[in-house]
Amino acid sequence: MRDFTTPTDRLILGAFVLSILLVGALIAVPVLHAVELSFYKAESFISARQWVGLANYTRVLADPAFWHAFALGLGFALIAMGLQLLLGIGFAQLLNLPLRGRAFVRGAVVLPYLLPTVVIAVTTHWLLDGAYGLFTVWAQQLGFGRPAWYDHPVSAALLIIIASVWTWTPFVTITFLAGLQSIPASLYEAARVDGAGAWKRFWHVTLPMLKPVLLVVVLLRSIWMFNKFDIVWLLTKGGPLGATEHLPILSYRKAFNQFDVGGGAAVATLSFLVLSVMIAIYFWYFPLDEKGAEK
Repeated sequence: MRDFTTPTDRLILGAFVLSILLVGALIAVPVLHAVELSFYKAESFISARQWVGLANYTRVLADPAFWHAFALGLGFALIAMGLQLLLGIGFAQLLNLPLRGRAFVRGAVVLPYLLPTVVIAVTTHWLLDGAYGLFTVWAQQLGFGRPAWYDHPVSAALLIIIASVWTWTPFVTITFLAGLQSIPASLYEAARVDGAGAWKRFWHVTLPMLKPVLLVVVLLRSIWMFNKFDIVWLLTKGGPLGATEHLPILSYRKAFNQFDVGGGAAVATLSFLVLSVMIAIYFWYFPLDEKGAEK
């Protein structure tokens, strides 16, 4: 174990500790400030504030819009995460095969993950715009009329899910691909000797070996999808008529559109608490370490 006795080692250790403290401060200060604002009534971040205690929380929890946004975000996270897992595992299995051009395909599959969200949103608008969108024009030429992609709640929600799956499946793919490459080939050979087919090898060898990766990916993708703001705001802004308004959008609208900073902070704080409870329950039932799993 390194004892950090030389000046260089101490400098490296000090820089590392300082970076951790700075990152922690950048995260903790806004979070604590949002929690503080949730106990006040304020029309903006610079206006006079009035202490109201838990009034913002009781008002938000009594609002049907909060529960609609919560259910919508939960459904959005589960559906998008599930599709990303299915496609990511499937693509990872294909990219792990000894095929020609595999290196090129592995590089190309990461491209959607590298694109900025605003580029994806603008491209989607160009394809689906109700007046001049490419898919809209094709639908009219085929005799389907002019589809209202953004005007129907179901189609608007599907657009968000499809865009999210297309953007984030590469992350899941490369994560599972790294996990697949760490599985010893001897395990598959032993399974073949025992007469296991492709499905049994996947079920009894691949999935158990990928369990740590799977647990981490499910956790991260669920959190990110539940909190996803940019793609939803850029595509639908929570519309039509609040049909795609989940908790991050609701918090933004309350704070910046309805001039209810305390209510928006309360929604954000409740969202943080919900995620914290979900994460605790998740690790309780699905511990990452083998000792916890045996208990």
